[in-house]
Amino acid sequence: MGNKIIVAICFLCFACQITWSQEEKEKTEETKTTETTKKEQTTEASELKIDNASVVDEKKVIDPLSPSKAAFYSAILPGLGQAYNKKYWKIPIVYAALGTGIYFYVDNNKNYNRYRTAYKRRLAGFNDDEFQGIVADNDALIDAQEFYQRNRDLSLLLTVIAYVLNIVDANVDAHLLQFNVSDDLSVRPHIDQNEIDFNRNLGLTLNFKF
Repeated sequence: MGNKIIVAICFLCFACQITWSQEEKEKTEETKTTETTKKEQTTEASELKIDNASVVDEKKVIDPLSPSKAAFYSAILPGLGQAYNKKYWKIPIVYAALGTGIYFYVDNNKNYNRYRTAYKRRLAGFNDDEFQGIVADNDALIDAQEFYQRNRDLSLLLTVIAYVLNIVDANVDAHLLQFNVSDDLSVRPHIDQNEIDFNRNLGLTLNFKF
């Protein structure tokens, strides 16, 4: 009788041990499954954040006020709009055009004032102007004044045109930088071959996607 009790107790202990080991194994598998699920959720969340960030970045690239900003900057300081558009190679061209116009304006205005001063002094009865012995006729002084005045006004007009073109160029460049050149909107040539007589037809394909 005593041996039977000992065997029964041993059997119960062995059964309890097996049950406990099975429960521990299930808990371990559940823990691993939970951790794996959390990692997958974290990875998906990270990818979603990256995708959302990419979408936000793409949206930030298109700025409807960019052309206006570029034009405004060039109006304040010529060449600044080109720098805003990162077209730095255009800045020397802008200043060369403006500098040339200003140079000829100043030079023609200086010569105009020289002839005008000499003409006024001769009308006042003085004969000590710088053109004595070179220009003897007052009509020649008048013609010289008109010539340099006309060139001065033309130089001023060209300078103003260069200044306006600097603003227009910055505005147009800013528009073109945001121009859609993706495959969603494109016009492409294509060649269709007839499968019956193998004739080829040339045409255009317009791709437009929403």
